[in-house]
Amino acid sequence: MAKPETNINRAIRAREVRVIDDESQQLGVMSLTDALAAAEERGLDLVEVSPNANPPVCRIMDFGKYMYQQSKKAAEAKKKMARVELKEVKMRPKTDEHDFQVKVRNARRFLEDGNKVKFTMMFRGREVTHPERGQLLLDRAAEGVADLGQVEARPSLQGRFMTMIVAPAKKS
Repeated sequence: MAKPETNINRAIRAREVRVIDDESQQLGVMSLTDALAAAEERGLDLVEVSPNANPPVCRIMDFGKYMYQQSKKAAEAKKKMARVELKEVKMRPKTDEHDFQVKVRNARRFLEDGNKVKFTMMFRGREVTHPERGQLLLDRAAEGVADLGQVEARPSLQGRFMTMIVAPAKKS
């Protein structure tokens, strides 16, 4: 339950500690046994807050409640963290102009939402003998989203698929 670096009660190894009570009042520097007695008198724990200070600073508090609040803060911070997903837009070298515009519009929407976009050019049959056609289409797609993102991975051919990854542009 407790973090290994947080010492409480009898795990504190200093002889003298600076004590802060549960109402944030300084009780001063006292021996560890006196500090433990003061914490026990209040029915709370003695928690080492700053072990590197001279003398170490300890606070009288409910350690279980403290750990619960710390876990809630960590969960809240994790929830607010930005998650970048990789969205995929698939095309073929013979994709018509209107269909191409729809795919670029979808890619723009993904980039506006803060996601990366993976453009995949699929070659069927003998289309793979002309990868330059797919390259031209992917370059046009990159130009279509240039104001919202920059190319992170240039188009590369792997088997019958040519892929290019576009990341959202950094906001200044």
